[in-house]
Amino acid sequence: MAKVFELPVGLRRWLQEPFSSPQQREGFEIALLEDCDNAYRFTAMVGAGKVTSIFTDFSRFIPEEAFFILEYYPEESIALRPSGEAERPAPTVHYSPYLPTHELLKIIRPYFSRMIHDGFVGFGLANNRKGLELFYSEEKVMTFFTDNHLRLSDFLHQHQVPHSERLALPADFGHDHLSLLGYPREQLPPELKNFGDRELDSNLFCEELIERLDMYQVEEGLTFFLTRKEQELISELMNREFPGDELCEIEFGSLLLDWSDFVTECENGFEGDLWEYRQGLKIRDTIQVVIEIAPQPLANKISTIVADPDKSFQTTLTDRRKRLDSPSQPKLQQERFWYQGMVRNQGIDLRRDLIRQGWFKR
Repeated sequence: MAKVFELPVGLRRWLQEPFSSPQQREGFEIALLEDCDNAYRFTAMVGAGKVTSIFTDFSRFIPEEAFFILEYYPEESIALRPSGEAERPAPTVHYSPYLPTHELLKIIRPYFSRMIHDGFVGFGLANNRKGLELFYSEEKVMTFFTDNHLRLSDFLHQHQVPHSERLALPADFGHDHLSLLGYPREQLPPELKNFGDRELDSNLFCEELIERLDMYQVEEGLTFFLTRKEQELISELMNREFPGDELCEIEFGSLLLDWSDFVTECENGFEGDLWEYRQGLKIRDTIQVVIEIAPQPLANKISTIVADPDKSFQTTLTDRRKRLDSPSQPKLQQERFWYQGMVRNQGIDLRRDLIRQGWFKR
C-alpha cells in the first residue's frame, strides 16, 4: 500500500474539509504527451523528505550538463497587481545556462530545503538535448518528462514511489500556500529553525540563486516538448544545411523560445537596432529551413509550435506593402512573411536605422 506522507510546510490543507476529501499518498501517474511519439509525462506526489534525494539521483541521468529552472513571485509582481484582484499574480520563471551538472548541484544544494518547503517556490532540472526534465512546482507536485518511461518507472519504484491508478493532487482539496516567514521558528523543519528572516525570504534567496547561476527570465507562453530523437535529427539537418554556422551550436528548442521572445519584445516595443532586429528574423529563417527539410510529421509539429508566435508577429507588422530586404540564403520555398512590413512599436535605435535606410520614403 502507498505510504501516507507529510506535505512541505508551505502547503497547508484546510482543516474544515468534507469527510470524502481525498487522502494523499505517495505515488505516480503516467501519460503520453500529446503530439509526441514515445514521450511521457510522469506526475508524482512524494514526501518532502524524499525530494532532495530524488532530484539528486535524477541528475545522474544527465551527468554532463543541465540547466536549472526556478519559479517564484518577486515582490514587484505582487505590488503591481491591481487592487481588489482576487487571483494571485503569475510567478516569474528563470532558466540558468547549461552548466556542468555537478557544479550546478553544488551551488543549489544549500537552498534545497528552503525551495522545497516555501509555498511560493518551484524548481527543476532539465537537459532538452536528452529529452529529460524534472520540475517540483509550487503546488509541490513533481513532474517528469522523458522518452524512456521504463527507466523512469524503475527509478521511482527504487525510491519507493509506486504507480497509482488515481493520484490525489493538491488541486483536489482546499489548501493555502504559505511563506517560510509566516511560520514561528519552532514549526519549521529542523534544518531551517536557525535561519534568519533574510535567509528564509524567498525573494532574497531566489535572487541569490539567479545571480549565482546567471539565470535569465523566460516567457511561459510557448509550451512544447521535443524528444531526444527529434533533437538529434534536427541537429543533423542543421549541421548539414548550415555547416560551421554558430546557430548550429544552439539547441533548436532554444531557437523556438528565442523566436517567441523576439515576437513578445516586438509587441511590447523593440528597443534594439536594425541589426538586432534582423538577427531575430534570421532565427525564423533557420526554423523555416528545418520545417522544409524535416520529415513531414516533425515539420508539422514545428509548424504547430511556431503558429501562435507567427500569428502574433503578423499582427505587430505595419507597412506590409513594403519589404525589408531578406538575405539570399538560405533558399526557402515559403514566402517569408516576417520580412514583409515593419513592427509598429519601434524603439529609437530601430527607427533611426530605418530612417537612414530610407524605409519611410518608399
